[in-house]
Amino acid sequence: MIYNVTEIQKILPHRYPFLLVDRITAMTKDEMIVGYKNVSISEPVFQGHFPDHPIYPGVMILEGMAQAGGILAFQSMEMSETEAAQKVVYFMSIDKAKFRHPVKPGDKLEYRMTVAKHKGSIWVLEGKAYVDDILVSEAELKAMIVDK
Repeated sequence: MIYNVTEIQKILPHRYPFLLVDRITAMTKDEMIVGYKNVSISEPVFQGHFPDHPIYPGVMILEGMAQAGGILAFQSMEMSETEAAQKVVYFMSIDKAKFRHPVKPGDKLEYRMTVAKHKGSIWVLEGKAYVDDILVSEAELKAMIVDK
């Protein structure tokens, strides 16, 4: 299942400059999702992180993982667009976060998320982020889908 950015915006409430998933390239409901973000030097975060040595912040990588995981959770729950519009995903925890390599402008940051646990509205996801098949970050994310 493939989603472009327009379809992603129908699922997630995030918008520029905080929508951090450009495309979903694979998804198996209740199991896994793969998506990516093209990291561009024109992103506002690079004005301050760092002007002479631009590095994409780790917290933005984690947020991108969470957004990809949110898409997986929403699409796995078999909600209509109207029902989904009344819900939002809240981060509950981030555990075991590691940053292994810097992400720089021009990189294609790929998020690979798998479901570790799912019970009701609670999701535990194992996330990994790659650039050119090199692991750049990983974390365990817990989220809950709630009414707005």
